[in-house]
Amino acid sequence: MRTVHAADLLRLTPDDPPRAGLAVVVAGDRVEAIVPAAELSGAYPGVRVRRWAGTLGPALVHDGPLPPAPTPRERVHALFRLGVAAVVDRHVTDPALRSAAARNDVSVLPVARPPALVTGGRADLAVFGPDGSCLATVVAGRLVHRRA
Repeated sequence: MRTVHAADLLRLTPDDPPRAGLAVVVAGDRVEAIVPAAELSGAYPGVRVRRWAGTLGPALVHDGPLPPAPTPRERVHALFRLGVAAVVDRHVTDPALRSAAARNDVSVLPVARPPALVTGGRADLAVFGPDGSCLATVVAGRLVHRRA
């Protein structure tokens, strides 16, 4: 199943200048294509389109202790509210926390790396509002957080 994620602006990396008129096509847990939004109806008829207000870009990599919360699951979900889809290995040494990360498809990386949206890459996306707050997080193609 394909889903298209479109927003007013799109960044391929957090440092990339925002670009208008692009959308991300997600198939399963992968980025299938990054295409001009104007081409969606012809190239992908009938596909589900999620339109976001804000700037769409790659989900973040968290290199620090996970936010405090009562349970490991809630600590992982606190990351989603920040637009995070990956953490650095040394911050998830507790077996219960590592298990919660795995159950939620959070990538555990040996070292931090800059996030990027690339065709064929894992579909880890985040939408940020003008104030920098996270409006939505997609991890491995699955919507895991949406601010009401």
